[in-house]
Amino acid sequence: MTQAYDHLAEWFEFLNDDCDYPAWSQYFIEGLARRNAGKRGFDLGCGSGAFTRALKRAGYDMTGGDLSAAMLSKAARLAAEEGLVIPFLHADAAHLKTLGRYDFILSANDCFNYLPPEKLSSAFGNIAKCIKKDGLFWFDISSEYKLRHKVANNMFGDDRENVTYLEFNMLKEDRVETDVTLFVKENGLFRRYDEKHVRYIHTEEAVLSALRAAGFRAEVEGRLGEDKKESDRLNFICGKVSS
Repeated sequence: MTQAYDHLAEWFEFLNDDCDYPAWSQYFIEGLARRNAGKRGFDLGCGSGAFTRALKRAGYDMTGGDLSAAMLSKAARLAAEEGLVIPFLHADAAHLKTLGRYDFILSANDCFNYLPPEKLSSAFGNIAKCIKKDGLFWFDISSEYKLRHKVANNMFGDDRENVTYLEFNMLKEDRVETDVTLFVKENGLFRRYDEKHVRYIHTEEAVLSALRAAGFRAEVEGRLGEDKKESDRLNFICGKVSS
């Protein structure tokens, strides 16, 4: 079984076409402008670059970073197809190092669910070093309720003309382990690919505690700014605490 996103990268945006990337991107664009976040941004855990490209089109000077080489390759191809010049770099959210500092770091769509709880504080501390003094760190996680009660011990699937996606989720104390199977049409036949994903369950309180330890203050809201009590996704919008 291969690593997370080795094969899914090629199909990730296609299979997530129901998540409304335009509205999701506009939420970030409007939020960054409202908070005067500046124009130089780093999209951490950028995946295939949907948000990186949207922010670039909106006038932001973007760099994308991801741990997955397959995702970075897909991101570069999609950006080039749109005529967008965006650097995409190998980046580990647990040990982030960048050249210079950014006005904001954005990390959308569960990047930090892939980090175990004991790594959050040090990861946030490294990120703080990569943001300017008055910069912004904006990330989200899938909520504890979603992972424990909606995802765990369930199976999900999506059957398209050229690809079929299956995922099988098992709850293991502090995490959900997911076995992903893809059947991809190649030369008239379907080839099977398998990979494993592990998403850790973080409570809002634990994330806030790790942020405080790293020198951040945060406001929390749900997906697209909705009430966090009604949302399966929590957005943490963070600024550095003045020393």
